[in-house]
Amino acid sequence: MNMIAATAKIHPSSIIEDGAVIGENVKIGPFCYIGPKVVLGDDMELKSHVVVDGRTTIGKGSKIFPNAVIGGDSQSVHHSTVDTILQIGDNCTIREGVTMNAGTVEYGGATIVGNNNLFLAYSHVAHDCRLGNNIIMSNNVLLAGHVTIGDRAILGGGCAVHQFTRIGRQAFIGGLSAVSYDVIPYGMLNGNPGVLSGLNVVGMTRAGIERATIHVVRRAYKQIFEGPESVRANAAAIRADYADCAPVVEILDFIAAESDRALSSPSRGKA
Repeated sequence: MNMIAATAKIHPSSIIEDGAVIGENVKIGPFCYIGPKVVLGDDMELKSHVVVDGRTTIGKGSKIFPNAVIGGDSQSVHHSTVDTILQIGDNCTIREGVTMNAGTVEYGGATIVGNNNLFLAYSHVAHDCRLGNNIIMSNNVLLAGHVTIGDRAILGGGCAVHQFTRIGRQAFIGGLSAVSYDVIPYGMLNGNPGVLSGLNVVGMTRAGIERATIHVVRRAYKQIFEGPESVRANAAAIRADYADCAPVVEILDFIAAESDRALSSPSRGKA
């Protein structure tokens, strides 16, 4: 038995399988398919020809455009028949042809997407990815499995991100870039192979970071990537000097954290 709120508006050509939960004021346009384990939050809208399947939960206020396929099985060669989940937060916009896959059992079984994210046409979120809030993925952005993206990151059109890669908060990835290694918070990466090309100063300014603080982060960036030792050694050496600058501490913590990938750098793509 499905649980459909009385205020939901569903086109008669759409199929809602028994067991689906449809929230208040949800609008489902023509020729959509909603699977039996799907939960759609209040005030959502599915334009038309949208598939939402698997154990997928989508928060309130999200909008999904035609031909998106949300909650499909992972495309991993290790995919099993065990149910895994896709969890999407509130107020996300998912444009035409976007695909998002559920997680895999081997890595916790969950793909997690935060709030207020914008996914432009034909972008892809693979199994076991972890995405924060206020992220923009432009047209044809491709995330491989297990990618982690911090809040307010922007990924330019056609860029591709290697599996297990981390992209830090408020990083900017240029269009058509190949992201093979971790990108620090506030970093800006361009090219194929992707090379760190400075700081996302525009994004930092728009986020309300003061100019004086940006200058401090720039100074730390030079010490980290142009210092006499390895990037990680340089980062560790300056930590005490920047203990009162939160953005620098965030970068240093990111560099110090364990990761399956190397770090992107300005000189050769990785460090």
